[in-house]
Amino acid sequence: MTGAAGFIGSHLAHALVRAGTTVIGVDRRDPATDRTAAANLAALQELPGYIHLTADLIHCAIEPLLVDAETVFHLAGIPGVRPSWGSRFGEYLASNVLATHRVMETCTRMGVPRVVVASSSSVYGPTNGGASIETDRPQPASPYAVTKLAEEQLCLAYADRAHCPTSVVALRYFTVYGPRQRSDMFTHRALQAALTGQPLGLYGDGHQRRDFTYIDDAVAATIAASTVPTAHVAINIGGGSSASLLEVVNVAKRLAGRDIQLHQEGPRNGDVLTTRANPHRAHELLGWQAQVDLHSGMHAHMQALAAELPEYSRAA
Repeated sequence: MTGAAGFIGSHLAHALVRAGTTVIGVDRRDPATDRTAAANLAALQELPGYIHLTADLIHCAIEPLLVDAETVFHLAGIPGVRPSWGSRFGEYLASNVLATHRVMETCTRMGVPRVVVASSSSVYGPTNGGASIETDRPQPASPYAVTKLAEEQLCLAYADRAHCPTSVVALRYFTVYGPRQRSDMFTHRALQAALTGQPLGLYGDGHQRRDFTYIDDAVAATIAASTVPTAHVAINIGGGSSASLLEVVNVAKRLAGRDIQLHQEGPRNGDVLTTRANPHRAHELLGWQAQVDLHSGMHAHMQALAAELPEYSRAA
């Protein structure tokens, strides 16, 4: 598993190890020096069956990691729309595209049966507000989204070659949230503001809508993608409904019993108005559908945040 010290990766690794699967986790962030990586991997350190390697896929030898591997979960990459503009684009290109090229070259050469690659709903770009279906023409609206589209299509191109031993499922995740979510993501920031009383920065008017997917649902879909017979395909991972950012704020306020002071700022470049998944392909191919509603998911997320700092406990 690449990106094992990240948000989705650490949850996925934990679920797989708990189910009896041996996982070799690779991440360039060293848990010995990176606090976020250490926190994300803390629960895994207590479990047999997990092996962690600190390495950068751009440079490291990948072949030894894949001996007898049945599945590669390729989750590594640099996330985030806003930082992808400007001088950091080279980092996005290296991590999201060039590293993926090395992974796919090695997987196909060693005959790894399945690669599950993390894509993003951002590949769709602006929509008319309706549900995005996998056959829609992608219109990525940020450098980040461009690299995610390139990443998934690169993997699928490898798999589509004649006699290729490696099949690919690309998962287009829709706004995954929950415990250990990145601190710059809106759900995390809204809950933190509700717990601490600090103001919440809101880009735009708050009417942007997102198809929020709880982390446990995302993990279940990802595991299902490792064994589904149908491959060489992109699949939406989203429940098919959406909520506005202001609705997220209201849920956070109700959960914490505290008002939230909003600090409104201008909209960000690349920030689309609506994301919503058409989940039919996920239902049909993965036998998957979202189980956790926004209120329940945010409640679990808030409890995890409250446990991190003592001063949060009373509000939670």
